[in-house]
Amino acid sequence: MNGQVNEPTRGPDTATGRPDARLEQLRERLAAVRQRIDTAVAAAGRQERPPQLIVVTKFHPAEDVRRLATLGITDVGENRDQEAAEKSAALRGLDLRWHFIGQLQSNKAKSVVKYAHAVHSVDRPQLASALARAMAADQERTGRAPLDCFIQVSLDDDAGGHRGGALPADVPALAEQLAGAEGLRLAGVMAVAPFGADPAPAFEKLAELSARLTAVHPGASGISAGMSQDLEEAVRFGATHLRVGSDILGPRPALR
Repeated sequence: MNGQVNEPTRGPDTATGRPDARLEQLRERLAAVRQRIDTAVAAAGRQERPPQLIVVTKFHPAEDVRRLATLGITDVGENRDQEAAEKSAALRGLDLRWHFIGQLQSNKAKSVVKYAHAVHSVDRPQLASALARAMAADQERTGRAPLDCFIQVSLDDDAGGHRGGALPADVPALAEQLAGAEGLRLAGVMAVAPFGADPAPAFEKLAELSARLTAVHPGASGISAGMSQDLEEAVRFGATHLRVGSDILGPRPALR
């Protein structure tokens, strides 16, 4: 993406009257992913508590987000603040919930809370403090609802991990900080399966961490896990939020 969000388009090409080929492509891919989710939910016996699909739209234009909204998508994910801020501003009229899922610098907290419904990557006390300060100011100005915060946990063997996140041992203290912060809501845990490994043990570990967390904080039952390549295993181990991008939107567009 070149740092600018183009003016979104709607459905068919109004100049020619021809169907919107990209919309139909997204419709087919979204249907295929939804079928995968339905199959995984049935296999896990979770029909009464299916996960929420978050479509990760990073590097794809705002036009695609508008198309997804017409297909019933309500939750979209971004991992770069500048891109997310631009898209959310361009699509302000749509009923969308924006999820920030990438590594977040503390100095971006003021910007993120202006559009985000949730942050899935809270991994350290300094970031939690920055989000709390930013939310206090934003709530005073707008009266907005609390910000959902997921603690990102490292499931790699080495400290910090290749995928980022707090060490499991640090989760209880970070959870206490988030739960006690005005304007923040401790929503649960988030993780990304380690590179090149069977995701099942990682997601099983995340489910165990979630169980320990909810024993102390019953409302923090969210488990944000699972992407295009491993959503079935995530559903099997209780994911409440799936973050799927490439299987719906395809390869990222070339930078212009």
